[in-house]
Amino acid sequence: MPGFEIIGDEERQAVNEVFERSAVLLRFGFDEARRQVFKVKEFETAFATRLGVRRAQAVTSGTAAVKVGLKALGVRPGDEVVTQCFTFVATAEAILECGAVPVFTEVNRTLNMDPEDLARKITPKTKAIIPVHMLGAAAPMAELLEIADRHGIPVLEDAAQACGGQYRGRPLGSWGRAGAFSFDFGKALTTGEGGMVVTDREPVYSSARAYSDHGHESNPAVPRGEDTRSAPGFNYRMMELQGAIGLVQLAKLDGAVKRQRENKARIKQALQGITAVRFREFADEEGETGDTLVLFLDDPKAASRAARDLLAEGVRFRILPEALTWHFAGTWEHMLPGLERYRGKAIAREWPLSEALLRCAIAIPIFIKMDDAKLQWTIDRLVKVLRQC
Repeated sequence: MPGFEIIGDEERQAVNEVFERSAVLLRFGFDEARRQVFKVKEFETAFATRLGVRRAQAVTSGTAAVKVGLKALGVRPGDEVVTQCFTFVATAEAILECGAVPVFTEVNRTLNMDPEDLARKITPKTKAIIPVHMLGAAAPMAELLEIADRHGIPVLEDAAQACGGQYRGRPLGSWGRAGAFSFDFGKALTTGEGGMVVTDREPVYSSARAYSDHGHESNPAVPRGEDTRSAPGFNYRMMELQGAIGLVQLAKLDGAVKRQRENKARIKQALQGITAVRFREFADEEGETGDTLVLFLDDPKAASRAARDLLAEGVRFRILPEALTWHFAGTWEHMLPGLERYRGKAIAREWPLSEALLRCAIAIPIFIKMDDAKLQWTIDRLVKVLRQC
């Protein structure tokens, strides 16, 4: 997740330009004062072009993007929305914020949605499906879309962790009826906080635009203060400073992902001969962003020992079981009043296959700014520890 690594003078200059040319930080209005500077609108247009979609709506966060996307797809209170049990808690929070009921599938060895379990979890109440492209790698979109299309259910891609990734040569986020992105500080493209909803469907875009702006329909026939509205909304507007930063970061995205992929490939190649190590599987390895190298060991004890030894060696890593609090539905008892489907059950045991995978996994974050010496230092310590497993 390199966005913060590549913040530099270009981003500072872009922010200063907003202050120097207009000092209007709101994305709407004040046309004369802002001297026709509309950075958020420029960012939306550039992002849509980058993804090859017709429309993009900037919002305040990735969480907001998922919620706005669901609202735009017509999800209502009481509807069921199927997503996966291994995802950031925000995916479920956005579903609950719509008054809908989250239903979670298992993940497979891709650490993404298991198509077979998706087919089992669909009911007449299912009104949307949210596959999450975890840790920069594509969900198996062809299989998931075939199931969704068979049932007439729209797909909202959660691409919060996969900006810059592809599936079969096509950008992630552009496969479903809508896509949601996050631009927080740890993402591949960062505006500090922020998000984006993308779609090819004009009605979906119009709904997303209105809902994220208090219901404003942006009617060109009337001044903004007299704008029309047909449904209530909320305020998820991105501000101009974020739009300015986003434009600069977008121009850096391809180079950042390329470097990240190269660094990951070099580390992975060095670990190929270690018998105790198994690698994550991919729906499309060529298109993943190189965000994280996931290693599976034989059992949770081996993973814990390796994590302890890597820490002693000074290697930065994320052992996935320790991340379960925020990334695994089996720990979200605090949401149980909203998780109607799981009330009265031992929620931690609802997804045993996924939990077993995650407890044997170690995740090595991949950074852009790793010179040859740093890369070799990391490889040497990984090899030393993992050969003892």
